[in-house]
Amino acid sequence: MFLNVVGCKYVENYILRVKFDNGEELDVDLANELDGEIFEPLKSLDYFREFKISTETNTIEWPNGADFAPEFLYEYGKVRV
Repeated sequence: MFLNVVGCKYVENYILRVKFDNGEELDVDLANELDGEIFEPLKSLDYFREFKISTETNTIEWPNGADFAPEFLYEYGKVRV
């Protein structure tokens, strides 16, 4: 399945509420996914909150170019409770 991120809001800690073009909205906790040099700056919550939706990749992206594939976010996400 090919997905695009169409909306995203910061929830708390390392949790983002991500809306996909299939209409689903899931909470994604990325706390355990920030491994590697590109994700190191995201461990700062201030920096983590600086995400935007890239019009080129249709997913969330940070100023340093770090991103997650929409399909990963969808599979890793949980329905809001």
